[in-house]
Amino acid sequence: MTTVQEGLIAVSRHLQGRDVPNPAREARLLLAHAMGVAPDRVSLMAPDPLGDDALKDALTLAARRGAGEPASHILGRRAFFGRDFHVDARVLDPRPETECLIVEALSQPFMSFLDLGTGSGAIAVALAAERSDASGVATDLSEQAIVVAAQNAATHGVADRIRFLVSDWYQALSGTFDLIVSNPPYIAAAEMAALQPEVRLYEPRMALTDEGDGLGAYRIIAAGAPDHLTPGGRLIVEIGPTQAQAVSRLMRDAGLGNIRIIPDLDGRDRVVVGHMAR
Repeated sequence: MTTVQEGLIAVSRHLQGRDVPNPAREARLLLAHAMGVAPDRVSLMAPDPLGDDALKDALTLAARRGAGEPASHILGRRAFFGRDFHVDARVLDPRPETECLIVEALSQPFMSFLDLGTGSGAIAVALAAERSDASGVATDLSEQAIVVAAQNAATHGVADRIRFLVSDWYQALSGTFDLIVSNPPYIAAAEMAALQPEVRLYEPRMALTDEGDGLGAYRIIAAGAPDHLTPGGRLIVEIGPTQAQAVSRLMRDAGLGNIRIIPDLDGRDRVVVGHMAR
């Protein structure tokens, strides 16, 4: 008889030496998924017998993880701002760093918002969930991403307050918003080869790079913001840690003011905010 503890050790050993950042933690997640229990239950069940099928499934998942597939794709979910979002190869994984954008957005009132390049819908859904009186539009060039985003909105009970739209940035849009947010593709094409394989090979390329210098999306977003912001409205974008000054300049050239750069929890430049004149 194999116990849950012995199964956990077997899965962890399978991940060791395979460029998995925290084999013990990820082994627990994979085994819990195979068992159909919450991860915090695994330790409590340590002496219990582990079925052969559950162990086989867990080792299969570990083989996928060891080959480089992201844990979020294997599990089908990623935590963001206190909620679980469905993710897969159709969308970029929401990252903890992006929560800085949410915190900044929630620091002032808004009734309407626009999320450009919504991907999984994590930003739009989090904003709508945190502000029950707000509604918005979320766009993406990828029809497949829009499907995932709409699914996440339904899961979290905000589908009636977010309109999802296939659009090339502002192209299919009309009207103005109190808040425009975006986490656009900001990795330069020349930097793509240096990305970790689990990002470069498994996440959609169009969500990672503009195939240029990494600033292409910001040029479009900043230039179009004045036509789509209400007086006093805000534009908030996530950036790469070396792009703060360039993005600030683009906002300033577009006529936005009161521009601020906000660091993430590691102290790296992460968010740029600009305001429309009242």
